[in-house]
Amino acid sequence: MKNQAYRMAMLYDFYGDLLTSRQKEFYDLYYNDDLSLAEIAENYGITRQGVRDIIVRAERSLEDIEEKTGLIQRYHRTRAATKIIRQVCTQLQELNQNRLRDNDLDDLTIQLNDAIEELERE
Repeated sequence: MKNQAYRMAMLYDFYGDLLTSRQKEFYDLYYNDDLSLAEIAENYGITRQGVRDIIVRAERSLEDIEEKTGLIQRYHRTRAATKIIRQVCTQLQELNQNRLRDNDLDDLTIQLNDAIEELERE
């Protein structure tokens, strides 16, 4: 269940603006405000099934968009790659400090760290 909730939150964060205003509102109430289908239905004067249908359509839309664009998958791959690059950069810095003491290598690792930070901000 936690993985599903995380996935739904990621989908909404990436693509939520592409939903209709009603889909966004119900999706947000259900997933972020943790209201039940019955509570949302009561607040909006519609049936529980009507709320469920809107949320299911929103979920399906978000899943379809991700399937076509793959942005979330790319985001996770990029995060994993930058983590590895950061670890290698740290190892290079330690190697340089302990053995090589090369100023050019220091400058390169600083540039590499700056580039990693830029990637992580995106």
